[in-house]
Amino acid sequence: MFYYIAKIVWFFLTPSNALVTAALAGLLLMRTKRMRLGQRMAFGSVALLLVAGLSPLANLLILPLETRFPAFVDDGTPVTGIVVIGGTYDTEATNVHGQMALNETGERLIALGELARRYPEAKLIYAGGGSEFTPDTTPEATLVENTAHQLGVARERILYDRRSLNTFQNALYAKELAEPKAGERWLVVTSAFHMPRTMGVFRKVGFEVVPYPVDYRTAGAASLARPFAFVGEGLRRTDVATKEWIGLLSYYLTDKTPEVFPAP
Repeated sequence: MFYYIAKIVWFFLTPSNALVTAALAGLLLMRTKRMRLGQRMAFGSVALLLVAGLSPLANLLILPLETRFPAFVDDGTPVTGIVVIGGTYDTEATNVHGQMALNETGERLIALGELARRYPEAKLIYAGGGSEFTPDTTPEATLVENTAHQLGVARERILYDRRSLNTFQNALYAKELAEPKAGERWLVVTSAFHMPRTMGVFRKVGFEVVPYPVDYRTAGAASLARPFAFVGEGLRRTDVATKEWIGLLSYYLTDKTPEVFPAP
């Protein structure tokens, strides 16, 4: 139930959706007795769309998320296993064309291949089920199994979680597959902006992992002074960052993570 509610609520809270909806509502009101209110809504929404799409606001929102946990440093400690969080495939396109069709988080798959070669004895887990809100509900883990050879990784080497629908379930089912023991070192791979929530849920389920952030969206503090060249690009990043902040709060309020903003 949490999964469905979250998807529906997020559709309406997505900044780009909300602002476009408000602008359209304003245009409709302009044809009624509340013309002045409609004008304010329409022009205000368009102004906010431009701010969210062109200004560095998106980078300001996402930078604290992706710098919360530092980049992984290999100190020579043996790695028992690696968990890669899903969310990287365009499911329908992958099935139609028979090859990897990755979205903007594809660096997670690149890391899977690279870490598999770096740690040949490590166990590999891909945590990613299907989505009930897309035409093709094939579990992402199945897509990895079908295309792992493109990464140079034997499909038999990977353990697949096909059930998880959200980050909390990623951690829960990955722990079942990993059966971690005291003293083992497990890495968790996900987008840098998603790492705080990921670490929170892994701690909640009692699975001790070391963060391996990838898929950075900014160039650090320098990005705070750079506007976007395209409105769509800035809006997309604003949506991603806002979703993650809302996700952190909702996970904390529903007892899926012990902290609002987990830290190292």
